[in-house]
Amino acid sequence: MSASRPLPDEYNPYYDRYISLVDSADICAAIEQQGAGTAALLKGIGEERGAFRYAPDKWSIKQVLGHVIDSERIFSYRALRIARGDRTPMEGFEQDDYVRNGPFDEGTLAGLIQEFEAVRRSTVLLFRQLQNDAWMRRGVANQNEVTVRALAWIIAGHELHHRAILRERYLR
Repeated sequence: MSASRPLPDEYNPYYDRYISLVDSADICAAIEQQGAGTAALLKGIGEERGAFRYAPDKWSIKQVLGHVIDSERIFSYRALRIARGDRTPMEGFEQDDYVRNGPFDEGTLAGLIQEFEAVRRSTVLLFRQLQNDAWMRRGVANQNEVTVRALAWIIAGHELHHRAILRERYLR
């Protein structure tokens, strides 16, 4: 498996803020274990706190989780396309529009946790079945070159970033 930490030329420098958070030699195991940890954290919150915002203009806990789910789906989709040799450039996405147009606050926190667990399981299965050469394939997403390997690390780091925000700003 070529899933060791990606080199800086494999992704936009913006994503180093996520990749640097991942402290594991086995990215597939890290993604799987982190998912279980995030789900456990969220299950301990309680349904009544799901709509909590630490400031009026900030996302609710359910919206943060919805954002993590949407982002993971998009990053995984990018990884799948690139791993399969698709060289078609992929557009970016505006996270605030996705959250604004997502029904996250209308559903239950428990339902979102189940969705997160399903998406995470799918992500783990995708990365675990990749052939060695697929990890190093490059594609263009949001006008930046990226490898499949970097996308796996971005997914893991993005989750860790938002888990830290939940702990620091929502669950104090």
